[in-house]
Amino acid sequence: MKRMLKLCAALLIAGTLLSGCNTKKTDASATKTNSEKPIEISLYYSDNATLPFKADWLTVQESEKRSNTKLHFEPIPIADYNTKVSLALNTGNGPDVILYQNTNGENGSLALNGALIPISDYAEWTPNFNAQVKKFGLEKDIDAVRLKDGKYYYLPSLFDVPFYDGGLILREDMLKKYGLSQPKTFDDLYVFLKKYKKDNPDSYPLTILAGPRVLYRMTMPSFGISLGKNSSTGTGVLSWDYAKGNYFAGAVTEMYKAYARFLAKLYKEGLLDPEMAEPIDGDKWAQKLATGKAVATYAYYDQIGGVTGKSPIEGFKLQMYPPLAGPAGAHHQPKSRTQWGIMFPSKTAKRADFEQIVRAIDNIFFSDEGAKLWCLGVEGVTYTVENGKIKYAKEITEAPEGVYKTMQLKYGCGADTTQLVWINSREMTKYDDNYARINAEVEKMDMAIQPIPPTPLFDDAVAEEAGILRTPLLDTFEKWNNDFITGKKDLDKDWNAYVTEMNNVGIEKYLTLYNEHVRK
Repeated sequence: MKRMLKLCAALLIAGTLLSGCNTKKTDASATKTNSEKPIEISLYYSDNATLPFKADWLTVQESEKRSNTKLHFEPIPIADYNTKVSLALNTGNGPDVILYQNTNGENGSLALNGALIPISDYAEWTPNFNAQVKKFGLEKDIDAVRLKDGKYYYLPSLFDVPFYDGGLILREDMLKKYGLSQPKTFDDLYVFLKKYKKDNPDSYPLTILAGPRVLYRMTMPSFGISLGKNSSTGTGVLSWDYAKGNYFAGAVTEMYKAYARFLAKLYKEGLLDPEMAEPIDGDKWAQKLATGKAVATYAYYDQIGGVTGKSPIEGFKLQMYPPLAGPAGAHHQPKSRTQWGIMFPSKTAKRADFEQIVRAIDNIFFSDEGAKLWCLGVEGVTYTVENGKIKYAKEITEAPEGVYKTMQLKYGCGADTTQLVWINSREMTKYDDNYARINAEVEKMDMAIQPIPPTPLFDDAVAEEAGILRTPLLDTFEKWNNDFITGKKDLDKDWNAYVTEMNNVGIEKYLTLYNEHVRK
C-alpha cells in the first residue's frame, strides 16, 4: 500500500492525469518519474532560534524522496523574515516559494500589483489542498482570504479546530497548598499572586515568556480588545466587535482602560515581573519559575516539561488552565482556521516546470501522507500504530524536552512553517492526557478562541494611507500603554491627554478607513 501511495504521489507531481485528480491541464513535458532528475525548488523559511531549521531533518529528506524534488530551504531569522520577504517581492529576486506568509497588509497590495501568482487561477493543480478544505468545511474561510479581485494568492495552513497551544500556566502545587480552586477569573489569579507574594516578598509572581506581546494577545480578548504589535486585527489600535461585525477604536475605550488598570495594579503591588517590557529569553524565564522567583506565567504547554526538569523544588508542578474570564467573558487570543501559508512569487510562473512545482508543493504539504509526515514523521522510525493508537519511539518519549519539542528539534515535525494541515486529535498525541483534557475543555467553552477578524478590502491607495496612519498610532499607544502599566502615567489624571494625542495622530480617520472597507 505504501509503495502504491508513493508511486501515485510521484505520478501526481509529474503532472500525469490520475483517476480522481480532476485536472484540466496536461503537458507532455510534465510526465516525469522518480528515475529522472529531481525538480529543484527554492524556498524561504521563517526560522525560530529556539527550534532551528536543519536541512537533514527526516521530514525534509523524506519529502524530497517521495516527490522527486530537491528543496533548497533558505532559513531566515523570524525577526527579519517579513523584511526579507518584502524585499524579494518588491524586487522580483526572491525564491520559487515563500512559506509562512499571508496577504494581509503590504503583501495584499503587492499581490494585486502582480508580485504574487493568483494561485486560485490554478486550483486544478492543487487537488490535495482542495480536498483538505472540503474535508474541514473551510470553503468560507478560503473565501475570506480572497482579495479585492476575488482571487486568493496563497495556500493557507488548514486547521480542523482551533488549537489551544498556550495560556495561563501556574504552580498547581502552590494552588493546592493555599487551598485555592482552579482559577476561573482574573480576580482569582490576583488572589493567588497576592498570597504568593506575601510568602515570597522578593518574588515577582507573574512573569512572561518573550515580551509583553505574549501576555497581551492571550489576555486582552477577555476584556473585549486586542491591541499592540500582535493585535488580531493587524491594526495595532483597533479591535473587532464580534456582535456588530465592525471595527472600533479599542485603544481609547473603557475596555482598554480596565485592562491597563488591572495590569497597573499588579505592577504597583510587585506581582508583575518588571522585566516584562523587554523580551525575556527562554532560559531566564525558565529559571525564574524553576527557582520560585515567579509562580505563574503566560506561555506554551510544551515548555512546561523543560521548566519542571530544572526545578530543585520538591513537589514542583506546573499546570496550564483554560482562558480566564474578564469583563467580556473568557477568551484566548483569536485564531483563524486558515493561517500563514505558501505564496508563489510571480517569477515562478516563468519556469517551464511551473505546473510541476505547484503540484509538488501541493503534494508535499497538503496530501494526507504529506500532512502526516510533517506532523508525525515516518512510521517505523518516529512512531508506530498499535491498536489504532499512535505510539512514539522510546528515544522521543524519554527525551527531557518532551515529545512535541523533540519532534520539532530532531525531525522537523510540527513546525509552524512547514506543517500546513493541523488535526487537533493527532496533535494531542504529542502531549500527555492532561493536555488533551485541557484542549477538550476549551473546545466546549463558548467562543473561547474567537476567529481572526476579517481583513479589509483595501486598494493600493487606501492601504498606503492606512499604513501611514498605523505607525504613529501604534508608537503612541505603545508608549502610553507602558507608562500606564508602570505607573509613569495615571489612568485617571492622564487619560484625557492620552485620548487627545491618539485623536491628533488620526485614530478616528484610521477607524473610518477600516469600517468603510469591511469585508461583508
